Amino acid sequence: MVTEEEIEQVAKLMKIDVHDHKEFVEKVHDMINYFDILDSAGVSEEEISMKDLPLTSLREDKHIPFGENLIEKLNNYKGHYVRAPKMV
Repeated sequence: MVTEEEIEQVAKLMKIDVHDHKEFVEKVHDMINYFDILDSAGVSEEEISMKDLPLTSLREDKHIPFGENLIEKLNNYKGHYVRAPKMV
């Protein structure tokens, strides 16, 4: 499957400093085996048929104006911008 030399080559291409390549051979084999399990997970070859809908059967979008200035109602509105929560 995957050799230590292949792991070393990929580590060089990705500019990752890996001292013990043997450690990762086992992990890569486990990942590949897991993908094999996922590939064989009862996927049928049947096509799923969908009913075609004409565009005339869809609802019409309608613009409903909001009476007040909505941005001023936001809790974290600071004059010209809205303060968003921190992203982790």
